[in-house]
Amino acid sequence: MSNNFLEVAVLGKVVGLRGELKLHIKSDFPEQFIEGKSFYINKNQTLIIEWYNQNRGLVKFKEIFSREDAAKYVNKKLLSTLEETRQNCKLNENEFFYFDVIKCQIIENGEILGIVDDVEDLGKDDYLLIKTNPSLKELPKTFYIPYIDHYIDRVDMPSKTIFTKNAKDILENS
Repeated sequence: MSNNFLEVAVLGKVVGLRGELKLHIKSDFPEQFIEGKSFYINKNQTLIIEWYNQNRGLVKFKEIFSREDAAKYVNKKLLSTLEETRQNCKLNENEFFYFDVIKCQIIENGEILGIVDDVEDLGKDDYLLIKTNPSLKELPKTFYIPYIDHYIDRVDMPSKTIFTKNAKDILENS
């Protein structure tokens, strides 16, 4: 599947007789699961939400009328495009989508430490997985930086640069 798609949820077990499914959200934006919103199952197939019960974590899609219809979608991923995500999910100031942070350069005191290879949710904080700059040969090839103020000084998204502090200590001690 194209890199233009994001996994936003996984459909779980069938609940009830009319084709309701358990919805396991993999997004920080549950508000996007509203009546009439469509999500991709693959490049050519979409499902349209008929209703969503956030308290019970259940979703009902149009065109699914029975347990048997719904069973075909158990364990399927719901996908959204990057463009739809940017349009439908509003960020607060100084917040960024993880897919925008990937490939950002990490710079500390004018030195390039590496490039963000991935963002991982490890407990209460997100961590940036950094692919170490090849010029730093004696140091580990990858390391993690917690995405917290103690390590992140500022983010300049137009230049795809994250300025850090104390991150080199992590790299040297990894």
